[in-house]
Amino acid sequence: MEESPVHSVTPEPHTPDPIVSDSQTFKRAFADMRAGFGQRELWLSLGWQDIKQRYRRSVLGPFWITIATALQALAMGLLYSTLLNQPLREYLPYVTIGLIVWGVISASILEGADVFIANEGLIKQLPSALSVHVYRLVWRQFLFFIHNAAIYVLLIVVFAVWRDLGWSLLLAIPAILLLFANAMWVSIVFGIFATRYRDIAPILGSMTLMLFVLTPVMWSTKALQDAGGQLSDRAKLVEIVPTYHYLEIVRAPLLGDPVHWRSWAVVGVITVVGWVVAVFALKQYRARVPYWV
Repeated sequence: MEESPVHSVTPEPHTPDPIVSDSQTFKRAFADMRAGFGQRELWLSLGWQDIKQRYRRSVLGPFWITIATALQALAMGLLYSTLLNQPLREYLPYVTIGLIVWGVISASILEGADVFIANEGLIKQLPSALSVHVYRLVWRQFLFFIHNAAIYVLLIVVFAVWRDLGWSLLLAIPAILLLFANAMWVSIVFGIFATRYRDIAPILGSMTLMLFVLTPVMWSTKALQDAGGQLSDRAKLVEIVPTYHYLEIVRAPLLGDPVHWRSWAVVGVITVVGWVVAVFALKQYRARVPYWV
């Protein structure tokens, strides 16, 4: 019987699957945030060390934060209460809380813009999530906030402000949480773009100074409204300034004053939009930051 010839089959060359990078995906962006939070022992320690290093070899240490803010509030409170003809009992707590909250806002913008540039060495040498440096910055600012809150506690006792406080004081808790939630996205967005475009940082410095003048930190809208006439009408223009609403939702409950729903709405909308922008920025540019620094 004749055997049928065997035909050899040449296998087709295997084309390797293309390598798909997932560095610019929402999955990696959210993973970076989760990984950064998971490394909380690192950024909690680094944030506390930042404060200790700043007041190294001083007797009072971090309490200089409280003393410096208290002296500034006292000077400004005495000056502006006289200029605006406002009772010191009402005006000094008003100015003090304004300075404490403004410290968080300004640091979020100015230090947030520098957050990755200032940590160039760690970013290039330490295998950690990029968000670790943002958590570190916000944690440091929270420690500053807690130190300065001691001034508020002292004032409500000295000036008997506690008599004006009610259950609305509890609204300060979600307001403070919103304040630091916004500090997070501001640091992410400004930090990424200021690292890529170095002209952004000085622009933000000028913008922050302008916002300080426009925001009623040192001056009171109530004083303008009490003046009546055109000044009373112009006082409403301050609602155009976004930072006014952040200041209002924190300061009003701490002073026993009502907070208008518009301020909560403005802060809520800005928070959502800001975090959407922050997530997109992390998705698109997170992997490029180590090369930009």
